[in-house]
This record gives sequence, structure tokens and C-alpha cells, in this order.
Amino acid sequence: MQITVDLPDEFVQRLDLNLDYLSRRVLEAFVVDAYNTQQLTAAEVGHILHLNRFEVDGFLKQHRAYLHYTLADFNQDLQTIQQVTQQQ
Repeated sequence: MQITVDLPDEFVQRLDLNLDYLSRRVLEAFVVDAYNTQQLTAAEVGHILHLNRFEVDGFLKQHRAYLHYTLADFNQDLQTIQQVTQQQ
């Protein structure tokens, strides 16, 4: 899919946009927003941006888009740890 963004020339000149990377920057901003609103998973971010798992982690941290980790996730992890330590 191709999307066109119209920016008034006065802003393009003032922002001194590097047009070679503008498309990538717009895509990254879109993906970060979609991740933050939980419309995309980290794996989907990687697929869209052609990044491996470690690169995705770095990319999301760089854009202050942190792991979605809920209290329920924490409680599940705690329960798993307790089960594992009891088995030892």
C-alpha cells in the first residue's frame, strides 16, 4: 500500500526534511503509535520494519515504546517462578 502525505512547502523548507529518509520516519512513527495503542505486537513491528527481535527491542526503547507488561502478566510470572522453585 502506498500512502501520500501532503505537507505545505513552507513547512517542508522550514523543517529541512531529508526526503530520502522521510518515508521511513513516517513509517516508524506510525508503527510506534500502533504498538503503543496495542494494535501491533512487537513481532509485527519487526516484520513491518524488517528488524530481528533484538533490533525491535532497541527500536522500541529508543522510541520510548515499552513492553506491554500488565499486573496479570506479573502475577503469572510470579506463579511460574514459584512453581519452578518448588520443583527444585
